[in-house]
Amino acid sequence: MGLRTRVNAHIRTMYIIFIQALVLYTLSWVLWRIFRQFFAKSALDNIPGPSPKSLWKGAFPQVFNVNAWDFHREMAEKYGSVIKIKALFGENQLYVFDPKAMHHIVVKDQYIYEETSGFIEGNKVTLGPGLLGTLGEQHRKQRKMLNPVFSIAHMREMLPTFYTVTRKLRDAFAARVTNGPQEIEVLSWMTRTALELIGQSGLGYSFDPLTDDSVPHPYSVSAKLFLHVSFRMLFPRTYLLSTLVKIGTPKFRRFLVNVVPWKSLHELRDIVDVLHATSVEIYESKKKALREGDEAVARQIGQGKDILSILMRANMTASDEDTLTEEELLGQMSSLTFAAMDTTSSALARILFLLSTHQDVQDKLRQEIREAKEQYGSDLPHDQLVSLPYLDAVCRETLRLYAPVSVVTRTTRQDVVLPLSKPIKGIDGQEIHEIPIPNNTNVIVGIMAANRNPEIWGPDSYEWKPERWLKPLPETVPSAHLPGIYSHLMTFLGGGRACIGFKFSQLEMKVVLLLLIDAFRFSPSDKEIFWNMSVIAVPTLAKSGKLRPELPLIVERAA
Repeated sequence: MGLRTRVNAHIRTMYIIFIQALVLYTLSWVLWRIFRQFFAKSALDNIPGPSPKSLWKGAFPQVFNVNAWDFHREMAEKYGSVIKIKALFGENQLYVFDPKAMHHIVVKDQYIYEETSGFIEGNKVTLGPGLLGTLGEQHRKQRKMLNPVFSIAHMREMLPTFYTVTRKLRDAFAARVTNGPQEIEVLSWMTRTALELIGQSGLGYSFDPLTDDSVPHPYSVSAKLFLHVSFRMLFPRTYLLSTLVKIGTPKFRRFLVNVVPWKSLHELRDIVDVLHATSVEIYESKKKALREGDEAVARQIGQGKDILSILMRANMTASDEDTLTEEELLGQMSSLTFAAMDTTSSALARILFLLSTHQDVQDKLRQEIREAKEQYGSDLPHDQLVSLPYLDAVCRETLRLYAPVSVVTRTTRQDVVLPLSKPIKGIDGQEIHEIPIPNNTNVIVGIMAANRNPEIWGPDSYEWKPERWLKPLPETVPSAHLPGIYSHLMTFLGGGRACIGFKFSQLEMKVVLLLLIDAFRFSPSDKEIFWNMSVIAVPTLAKSGKLRPELPLIVERAA
């Protein structure tokens, strides 16, 4: 028998053993879940919630689908601020938007309610050990290093880059509408712009000239596919990955990825390879420039003022206990890119869509922008830009009513008691003031439900009204003590895992709107738009039968 034949036979044997072990593990896991559901009772059994439609999937198909907007509202109105959700094989999970409970989940007891193992391990494998792929002390150390990078002082230094990039977007639109109104698919342009802004301001690197005829950078192509392909693998990521990453060495696991006949897995592998290779290329270029001195740094796109350059310099002078490894620095690059790209482009697309259907709001916003430009010049200084009252109101109201991310999930790392702002009535008719939650229970934080809660925001909480931010908010808003870091909202979360770049995102949105609304009028096209309740909300064509994200709007020069 030849050497190659023996090697192939060995590979087949290893592959068969792996598959057998995986099947055995999955079967054992399923049987344990079923056993625990029927024989291990808990206090969660007494929490009311929607009836499961399936023994296997529970109520998950109702809660997590692209058309679940109405179901979430009906569920919140019927069952209140703490709801039991039946998950896979009857597992109990909680859906929570009670203010006091959320404070405990994301702030007070945040190290008991941590990201799920599937979330952490999935991000660590694909993006590296950055902010999205770490827990505990390692995450705190990274955040301590990154916090100063997102200060107001650094935002001011980034502003000229924001204007430079966004002017390219404006010029591309202007070229399109030279001969009159045109339909433009604005979501793809918002995504390209968001990536280029985090590229130049975050990494000191240009991915996209923002022209019609540009050839997409391999990183751009991979970045836009990443979330879509990852979502196709949600089940194994959620329920199997935390076990699979413990099998063998990284080299062995890579071998398994290569030989398993799974198209989505291979697509994700290729995407991650491109992202990692590009990150290494950018990082090595930065490292070389820092070694060569200030003149070399100044020649780079970010001129040393981008987030990565600042972070690398800070890391060079940090104490041994605070220093981040090169692997962690590379992990920040991909983590920051994905945290900044899809969420911000979704929010910008939503604002442009709303302005197209509310022409009176668009006119009022354009008037405020033009008056400000007359007073301060075409590129508004930072403080004047962020304090434009109506622009700020439009952004806040959109982020309240239409947060790009509707829910996040945490899992308990030990038994814990969850207190409530006000009692709920259990299935047995008794009032419940606090809920004992077992270890390894998933808790879904209802971002959208909290932001739309009529008990906090009033009877018009489901209406888009930017004007609500131009007058004092109802007393119920501050007195609710919601734990969000931004404007009494849960949009950017709170606590140690709050969105570290929320000021960056707001500044980006305001610069883009400043330039586009001044120059153009946006109107609806004749195509009906449907917003999908995915991991991140995205628009699609309602009657196309396709889930391809797109938002066609009519664009013309503004009078």
